[in-house]
Amino acid sequence: MSRIPDLHKASSPKTLGIYIVTCSTSKFNELSTGTKPEDASGDIIEKLALTAGHRIEGRKLISDSKTMIQKTVKQALATKTVDAVIITGGTGLSPRDVTIESTAPMMTKVIPGFGELFRKISYDGIGAAAMMSRALAGLVKGRMLFCLPGSPDAVQTAMEQLILPELGHMIRVIREHPETNK
Repeated sequence: MSRIPDLHKASSPKTLGIYIVTCSTSKFNELSTGTKPEDASGDIIEKLALTAGHRIEGRKLISDSKTMIQKTVKQALATKTVDAVIITGGTGLSPRDVTIESTAPMMTKVIPGFGELFRKISYDGIGAAAMMSRALAGLVKGRMLFCLPGSPDAVQTAMEQLILPELGHMIRVIREHPETNK
């Protein structure tokens, strides 16, 4: 007999719209001077999402600014074809790392297990430094929002082991109950 999650996954959407946001003041400043900055973490999200059969509905590089982060998330979610926003960067402990402070108030539901599992997987690889990760996931306006560290290794881990295996399942559940996910 199949497990319930397996049954749910089997009937989950296979192609979803993803919007990628990279929060980095230094990269944003490079972009402002006309230089095209390297965005390895954003590139990893895009490559893995496309390989998994999803669509990239947009991609933006922004500064570590509460106003800019909130505005970008709202703009991304105004597009009806966006099912998930994935933010990389701004989740650390420095004063300018404000991704969590910017996005958590926007969430109607937080998914604590995402951050817990991410830190557990990270701990297995990097040890106690994993406790400094403030990775977060939740629902905003009936869509998924993931906040990941800026490290390419962290992004790859989150995408391969957590987000891509469950994203369709998450969106399926959200779509089944639209009245509770506004």
